[in-house]
Amino acid sequence: MTTPLTVEQLHPRLDQLTLIDVRSPGEYAAGHIPGALNIPLDQLDRALPALLRAAEHGEIAVVCASGNRSGTACGRLEAAGITTFDLTGGTTAWSGSGRPLNRPAGGRPVWAMDRQVRMTAGSLVLLGLLADLARPGARWLSAAIGTGLVLSAVTNSCAMAKVLNLLPYNRPRPGAPTLDATLATLPGAAR
Repeated sequence: MTTPLTVEQLHPRLDQLTLIDVRSPGEYAAGHIPGALNIPLDQLDRALPALLRAAEHGEIAVVCASGNRSGTACGRLEAAGITTFDLTGGTTAWSGSGRPLNRPAGGRPVWAMDRQVRMTAGSLVLLGLLADLARPGARWLSAAIGTGLVLSAVTNSCAMAKVLNLLPYNRPRPGAPTLDATLATLPGAAR
């Protein structure tokens, strides 16, 4: 079962919970809640055995930028039998309440994935419409992007975000902990 958790409820429990940040490594490096461990949503299935062990040793809270990806992650963890807390409003709510974010050395601002998707989708729609002026029929690019956005909403998944996640600024920074290193720090991890 997933329980929503407000910033005010999370703050005093940070030392008691295992806090998992499911944003891309680039977003995480740009600023994350102190003590949060980065397990990107696209790596959640790989991390599941370690998270099952961690859940045996304490409670798990999940966070993303605004709550959408953490909700998806909580649903997948719940399906595996892991009870979770989901931070309402994500790191946006955390920083908006005046609480600090950790920013590792070399971390640079990276737009949240939903913002990257909106920018890319909007740009492609405009490109298709403008290109149609020079080459009739190019507007079908805009129609394809619109169809993809509708499917994304219906399926609660996003192919465009998966592609954008592969871009260099969304990948782990040199020297950042690997997923295996992060999993080794979870409670109950074999050392």
